[in-house]
Amino acid sequence: MSMAMAARLAPATTPLTTARRAALRTGHRLALAAPDVSRVRDRRGDPTYHVMTSAMPHRQQVTIAQATAALHRAEPVSTPEVEALLDSIKWDEKGLVVAIAQHADTGAILMQGFADRDAVSATLASDRATFFSRSRKCLWTKGETSGHFINVLDMYIDCDRDTIIYRGIPDGPTCHTGTDTCFFTKIDASSDPHVKCESASGEDVACAQSTLFQLEGVIAARKKQMEQQQEEQEKTGEAPVKPSWTARLLSNHSLLCSKIREEADELCQTLEGNETSERAASEMADVLYHSMVLLAVKGVKMEDVVGHLRNRFSMSGIDEKASRSPKNKH
Repeated sequence: MSMAMAARLAPATTPLTTARRAALRTGHRLALAAPDVSRVRDRRGDPTYHVMTSAMPHRQQVTIAQATAALHRAEPVSTPEVEALLDSIKWDEKGLVVAIAQHADTGAILMQGFADRDAVSATLASDRATFFSRSRKCLWTKGETSGHFINVLDMYIDCDRDTIIYRGIPDGPTCHTGTDTCFFTKIDASSDPHVKCESASGEDVACAQSTLFQLEGVIAARKKQMEQQQEEQEKTGEAPVKPSWTARLLSNHSLLCSKIREEADELCQTLEGNETSERAASEMADVLYHSMVLLAVKGVKMEDVVGHLRNRFSMSGIDEKASRSPKNKH
């Protein structure tokens, strides 16, 4: 089967790698766009810029900010494989599809926009999430003005071929409000439809995250609460309140390490003692929870841990272990 046919028939669960490889083969992998930019001076002698890109096919005089954005905007590429892929997508009457950006490590939905043929092509070529602005009627690469790009690792299309997911790693906050994700307002139909995100126990957490990362938020909130209570007690001299189990673990490193060893041993016993799968899952949950408390003490994010796991996908365990740097104490 030809690569073009493979791209056309790729199942919904397959990342869009065929067209990406075609773009790389033809040398069109673009870290940055290369528009035609020239620097001139206006009548007052102030520097301005003339820019011409695929999004602005006619040379235009623009501001410095606009020129900077154009320099960082990804450009589309055309190969037989890319065109075959684009032809297989079900565009709406305006030539658009929904494009969702997802954090490759946390699973969080970062943002949602729209993409046309050129936007998808530009994303394939540049590995930077690129969309079509319906208001400005042009391409825009996320981060072209803020510098907070979404570096796309792979792309997926749904079973109806009318929605695309950009899976990648953001360089910084995705939302214009400064938050990591645009989805930070939880809707509760039983009360106020616009409520602040919080966990069942009342801690502020990011809503659009998996259970594991919500747990990390709860542990971080407990740590912050414990530190605030300690500061208040030092100021007022009041008797300390009874700490939660998480707070006890955070403040007693010997207890924390002993619990991790204990829970890890109990997890191993589920295998050695031929215990039930449900028991193994429960013990693994205990290992994860206590280990995540240790990470909070060390100031290590789960995102960093998952990033290490992702990087190991492409190498054997033996090679990965050999590549590790010597242990350093800090």
